[in-house]
Amino acid sequence: MNRLAASPIFDNGVFRAVELAVGDIPALQAFFDANPTYFVTVTGQPPRHDEAHEEFHDEVPADMTYTRKWSIGFIDPSGALIGMASVVSDLIARHVWHIGLFVIATSLHGTGAARAIHDALESWMRDQGARWIRLGVVEGNTRAERFWESAGYQEVRKRTDVEMGMHLNTLRVMVKPQAGRTLPDYLSRVARDRPG
Repeated sequence: MNRLAASPIFDNGVFRAVELAVGDIPALQAFFDANPTYFVTVTGQPPRHDEAHEEFHDEVPADMTYTRKWSIGFIDPSGALIGMASVVSDLIARHVWHIGLFVIATSLHGTGAARAIHDALESWMRDQGARWIRLGVVEGNTRAERFWESAGYQEVRKRTDVEMGMHLNTLRVMVKPQAGRTLPDYLSRVARDRPG
């Protein structure tokens, strides 16, 4: 069975989101190879030949608790993979969801597709129990920084000297409260993200 044709975990009428499986790694690698901008920007090099395999099998750090990790593919009406996200539920604390990677096809940048996909993903995470959504964006990746800020994410701290490929990056840890929750509530639960 073609997993990219599987039943969606959510569908906004324009695209559908499916949970990727091991058999989808070649399609994910082809997507990364065709859309190298993120990798060149944050690592200084195109995606490695095993980028999709490593992303799919990437483990949550041993010192962090979590409930589940998803690799989600976003599929257009023609069946093409137009984006992907890695999502972790209950990371560090209950109701804290984390977007580890969010890549949308370069050809769709500036069309509003990334925002529509993010908004549907955010709604799905909230429906599944997310009360805060957390992510890290590389400082200097201006397009991504603007995207996340305009989507309502707020910086809570920075992590410096994060090795990513050929670069040592500074990561801006950002959080977006959901369902009437607040940043102070979040920081009371996730001490590692407190400023300073």
